[in-house]
Amino acid sequence: MTANVLDAESAVCGSILLDARCLPEIMEYITADDFALEANRAIFQAAVELSRLNETIDPVTIRSKAGAAASQEYMLDLMQTTQTAANAGVYAQEARKDSMRRSIRLLADSMETKAAGLDEPRSIIADAQRAIEAIESLDTARELASSTEVLGAFYEHRGKVDQGGGGFVPLGFRSLDRLLGGGLLNSGFYILAARPGMGKTTFGLQVADAVAEQAGPVLFVSLEMDAEQIGAKRLGRIAGISSDSLLMGKPSEEEGNRAAEFSRKLSEAQIFLNKKPQATVDDIAHMARKVRGLRLVVIDYFGLIRPTGKYRSRYESATETSGQLKALARALKVPILCLAQINRENTQRQDKRPQLSDLRDTGALEQDADGVIFLHCPYYYQNGESSPWEPEPMEIILAKNRHASTGKCDAVFYKAVGRIIPERAG
Repeated sequence: MTANVLDAESAVCGSILLDARCLPEIMEYITADDFALEANRAIFQAAVELSRLNETIDPVTIRSKAGAAASQEYMLDLMQTTQTAANAGVYAQEARKDSMRRSIRLLADSMETKAAGLDEPRSIIADAQRAIEAIESLDTARELASSTEVLGAFYEHRGKVDQGGGGFVPLGFRSLDRLLGGGLLNSGFYILAARPGMGKTTFGLQVADAVAEQAGPVLFVSLEMDAEQIGAKRLGRIAGISSDSLLMGKPSEEEGNRAAEFSRKLSEAQIFLNKKPQATVDDIAHMARKVRGLRLVVIDYFGLIRPTGKYRSRYESATETSGQLKALARALKVPILCLAQINRENTQRQDKRPQLSDLRDTGALEQDADGVIFLHCPYYYQNGESSPWEPEPMEIILAKNRHASTGKCDAVFYKAVGRIIPERAG
């Protein structure tokens, strides 16, 4: 057995030891039988058993469960050589391929032995066909869900909903949540799109704060603004102070006191922000898996996500990125709300309300998304400047909803303080 063959399965075990939250994704691709090395097999089996018993999964409990088959030294070496658990699914797929190759080599050796003997050729061929079908069917079976599994997944989801809305994440906008059927569905990929300056970041931050307060931790990936700008926008909204004043102006004593008061509240919110200004989908996946109990990922915005490979065109890379985000939402079992811009085509129409065809970069966004939300502010297209302190009418348009109805709800946008106030739900 070469070291290269064992690299993938060792990385699988190292990922489990680093962050056991990757175990469900790993189990989608491999079983204990796919491991060539006894120690790796023991580590995997121990983690699966602990998961089945709903017990803590960490290096200590795995070591205890695995017994003599996996030494402490070996487990420490795995954790040191595995850089991250973010790619656990990729490692598992590679380990499965290695397992299939081993099975094929064993079959080839067996056929060679039989062919060198006096076995009937037709019998040899029949045995080989059955063996190949067995290898293939095992792999295919993992890609399919039976009716029992499908119904089991539904009732598991239904149970979470009945216990308090665990199957979806409300956004804090009652009228919009009602249109969505309750909120953003776990594992759903959603787009929030508008023209620049129409409140996308404001909406995303407001949703993030609401979810963090009501449901649990939120990862906010800002690829356009630094931490100080995000902090000013959040604080300005709840304190009623212009973010520009907080960043560059001289707030009054009363405003300073108000800012200090609300800062304490914001500091307690479970919102996590990226430190690096650039990120790929893989980077986002890595950050998301570090947040325990994560309930929502917000990305600001789609056009600034770095591609993971070399592509011939922006359209090609954007299409790939859209598919990666949808797959990530399913892998994390957490909704992803990705902000995006719309093109200028709506400015040429009499009715400026955005349409699905207005999404920039790729048509895959429209196809991949479970829901598409547009923000539309009529004042944006009017001549003359209005005061940022004056409430401006806004339409929140649910243009696509894979799981419920579409429609719109009215709101007002206070641009100066970055606050969107929806119309009261009836």
